[in-house]
Amino acid sequence: MPDALLAAPARDAGIAFVAATTTDLVAEIQRRHDLWPTASAAVGRLTTGAVLFGASLKGNERISLQIAGSGPLRTLAADAWLLEPETIGARGYAHNPQTDLPVDARGKFDVAGAVGSGSLQVTRSSDVGQPYVGVVPLRSGEIGEDLALYLAQSEQIPSVVALGVLANPRGIAAAGGLFARVLPGTDERTVMELEKRAGALPPVTSSIAEGASAYDLLLQLAGDWALGPIHRRNVRFACRCSREKVEAILLGLGADELLALTRRPDGTEAICEYCKQRYAFTPGEVEALRARL
Repeated sequence: MPDALLAAPARDAGIAFVAATTTDLVAEIQRRHDLWPTASAAVGRLTTGAVLFGASLKGNERISLQIAGSGPLRTLAADAWLLEPETIGARGYAHNPQTDLPVDARGKFDVAGAVGSGSLQVTRSSDVGQPYVGVVPLRSGEIGEDLALYLAQSEQIPSVVALGVLANPRGIAAAGGLFARVLPGTDERTVMELEKRAGALPPVTSSIAEGASAYDLLLQLAGDWALGPIHRRNVRFACRCSREKVEAILLGLGADELLALTRRPDGTEAICEYCKQRYAFTPGEVEALRARL
């Protein structure tokens, strides 16, 4: 089934729920970057987290997540934004995509080992105004727990975040996540009940692999709490790069650097780190850019 993001409040309980299936999205990122298994799990989790955090996006708003870690993956990044009112676009990458570690003691991908210690940065921005940036130290490197820590420390929002990527020799078998945030005024007993329910959930990817939809994931966590109106959005891979943006970057190098590039007989090339799109410029095209300065 197509990837989807669903958001719904349980107003009587005082909790807002979000669920997403991102199998096709993560598979496309894996294909474009030739991600090895552990890298696939890490980038897939972070990108799914960006999608979940993007449930409240409006207009030209964007959510960007970046992890700077001491592990072999080094840097991870993911973005989510509205392609259109009912569709979220998302992308992600790892600095070292060919990272793979032995599974951990639970038989799971060792994402924590691949990430290491470091920091998580969350940026909320739009085409106007200053971006809001929050940074927290990594708690575990498992990404879901680190996103929950960010919400607790930077936005004072108790929450539950569950992310998962299931891979097999053929590629990505399942990917998705759950996100529940406590609304202001919710009592402590409800928070404890939410944590109890989250701890009893089966792995998100197991449910998706068995056919669960984003709606099924919502119901698994919400249980007998009545959900209000459900807002659905489609989810798909997209990138914000363009030839015009690459030209702007080249112009920012200055006249002397552009002159040096015109002397390269094969021209120059830029590759988008998110989608791997190649943008080639002949010496003549670089000279034309230089003439604009």
